[in-house]
Amino acid sequence: MSLKRVWSATGVVALTGALLLTAAPVASADAVRDAQWPLMVYDAEKVWETSRGEGVTVAVVDTGVDATHPDLTGQVLPGKDFTGSDPHEDSDGHGTGMASLIAGHGHGTNNSAGVMGLAPESKILPVRVDAGGEMDAKTWPQGVRYAVDQGAEVINLSFNDANSYPGSDGAEAIAYAQEHDVVVVAGTGNDAGTVNYPAALPGVVAVTALDENLNPWSNSNTGEGVTLSAPGVNIPVADSTMPNGYGTASGTSDATAYVSAIAALVRSEYPDLTAGQVINRLIKSASFLHHEGKEAPDDELGYGIARPGSALTMDISKGPEEGPLASAASPNSSSDSSISEDEAAKKAKKNEKPSSSGVLVVGFAAAIVVVITIVLVILRSRRNRGGPGSGGPGGGNPPPGAGYPPQPPTGHQPYSHQDYPASPGVSQQYPNPYGQPPRQGQ
Repeated sequence: MSLKRVWSATGVVALTGALLLTAAPVASADAVRDAQWPLMVYDAEKVWETSRGEGVTVAVVDTGVDATHPDLTGQVLPGKDFTGSDPHEDSDGHGTGMASLIAGHGHGTNNSAGVMGLAPESKILPVRVDAGGEMDAKTWPQGVRYAVDQGAEVINLSFNDANSYPGSDGAEAIAYAQEHDVVVVAGTGNDAGTVNYPAALPGVVAVTALDENLNPWSNSNTGEGVTLSAPGVNIPVADSTMPNGYGTASGTSDATAYVSAIAALVRSEYPDLTAGQVINRLIKSASFLHHEGKEAPDDELGYGIARPGSALTMDISKGPEEGPLASAASPNSSSDSSISEDEAAKKAKKNEKPSSSGVLVVGFAAAIVVVITIVLVILRSRRNRGGPGSGGPGGGNPPPGAGYPPQPPTGHQPYSHQDYPASPGVSQQYPNPYGQPPRQGQ
């Protein structure tokens, strides 16, 4: 397998500390809400005065979404399961967690308990493409196309697939979504490397994670191609696989879900904007905040930290319908990446069509060059008469192109899929999100 979910195993455990595994449901949920630091950072209550994501459908292409979780009841649409089961079944918990960060509405008195999503009135379209480590590069592209055909306006992709390079089924599915005016958001990855696919594809909003101090999370994949950053460390999520229904997570998955939620807020408030113009608003409203000296796009933060309040209220021109990322290509995303600069220049020159006057000038210049060359050859032959040949040591010119070999095509190194170990139901910390052994039998 070459796919990875982009959350960290540090959080696939039940919330502990103030929240005990044996605590009563209401008490547990209150502790969960208190731990949702991104809502405080974003001043969510004020954001919701402008938009709550009403009328927008966000597709969560993932492990399924538990529609019976108390924080998601009524928010989850029928959806589809491409693994042959039920899209509302989630034996892993990841998809439910992402859905809760986007459209969770909490529960209890005044919905003051449990996980509250950043776009609590948006709807979730569950697209199950992973039944616990069984997702492959042929399955999720079908899910993306399905989501588009079902009217999703935002698609959340909280996974990596090294095989979704340009020209692949995954890349074509994302292009299909973009052609149908859908905002596609994906996590950059959690192994401190470069931006992974599908986040690295042109037009995709590639998201890195921030800690509680809004500093870059050290495990985020970074580099050219990062679009935005968002909270992604120690995030409370709904997780029906946990004994109390909640867990904590760290990774670009969670940051991706928050940016998807912000996109939903904007699409709800500005229904006339295209997907590209929504992305333009997300980018133009982002800020580096306390990170002084940064220049956009930054390798770690992209165009800055996503800010829902500013995205909704700033005076930002619509911009072109295709948006700022339409022609942007992150590393290795160009199908012509194997063409050397020399070859590219030759191709460009070949495609040029000189004017008739230009042809005359070129012809005249060529004639002059020929005459000068003949004169130089005669003079050189006189100087070298009786001397070593021009092909001897130190003589002659290198063959055309010597020293400028074509650049080798960029490799797409696949990596094996590693699942997170089954949660033991007690607090554990895993220092490396991808250093864990796969589940037994996989």
